[in-house]
Amino acid sequence: MRKVKKEEQRENFFAVLRELASEQKMPVQELADKISQAIYKAAAKEYPDCDEFRVIIDPDKEILEVSLIRTVVLDEPTYLNEINIEEARTIKPDCQEGDGVPYPLDPTLFARVAATYAKQSIRHDIKEYEKEKLIAEYEGKVEDIASGTVLRIEPASGNATVKVGTHELYLMKNDQIPGEVLHEGDVINVYIVELRNLDRKPTVKISRTYNDFLKRLLEKEVPEISDGVVEIMGIAREAGSRAKVSLRSTDPNVDCIGACIGPKRSRIENVMREINGEKIDLILYDEDPTVYISKSLAPADVTRVELSEESDRACTAYVPASQLSLAIGNRGQNAKLAAKLTGYKIDIKPV
Repeated sequence: MRKVKKEEQRENFFAVLRELASEQKMPVQELADKISQAIYKAAAKEYPDCDEFRVIIDPDKEILEVSLIRTVVLDEPTYLNEINIEEARTIKPDCQEGDGVPYPLDPTLFARVAATYAKQSIRHDIKEYEKEKLIAEYEGKVEDIASGTVLRIEPASGNATVKVGTHELYLMKNDQIPGEVLHEGDVINVYIVELRNLDRKPTVKISRTYNDFLKRLLEKEVPEISDGVVEIMGIAREAGSRAKVSLRSTDPNVDCIGACIGPKRSRIENVMREINGEKIDLILYDEDPTVYISKSLAPADVTRVELSEESDRACTAYVPASQLSLAIGNRGQNAKLAAKLTGYKIDIKPV
């Protein structure tokens, strides 16, 4: 009966081993090696005066053996890790004094402790594996865009869980475009901002509000930008409302603004659709700051720009009185974006 019970325990052990390996998506032998280490630690704890143990777990042959290596002595053993030569020869007939002989131990004696050690080891390894997997998947995508599927929206906070690649990432409410309403199942683009907490629990910050998110969308939509024929010189953006993008062409035969607009406005409309209808002003970059500032205040017509003699980064822009409100914009938005785009503090006055 006892032999039958041990056989059942052995069979159950390997059945559970295979099931656990499948759940954790680990090779069975790799899991067996971890449990071997756990049993070794448990045996060492149970027999603190003994120095050497042998644990064999072979999933293919379903072999489970735990042994205490005892040293053969001629006299009566003084310590537990010693064995008299006569008894030793019942285990290993040709052993001699000083040899190490494996003395079988019951594996079930260490099952509980070994299981605890094994679980801790597996949890740690899984965390490390997930950490390495996440870093490997996203470290080459930082400052780029990626497509993902919205899985969940938290009703209270509005934060979204987005599956990007093989991982679920959090898109916080303040990184979503103001005014947009996301739904489960939506496929969206996100900007991979950075990897955080690499030494501990790494996370990936994603966003749809960064200036570079718009830049990557334009690069994706406009071949001339990705090819380097058209260059984006600057972006100023109030996500969900309006953006200004300054451009220049490296080829005099290529109209950089026309390239971004595309046939029948198809390219710019595709980008605007991705960012919830956010308006985009395309500005022709100019190395002359007065010309650049004039263009940045579009759609208003600027009469002239005077650079300040007291400050390097300040100027006064003069516009027709009828276009003053247009130049300033709703809540000063047009003027603010022009200032961000050019890097100048702009004082707007009517003429």
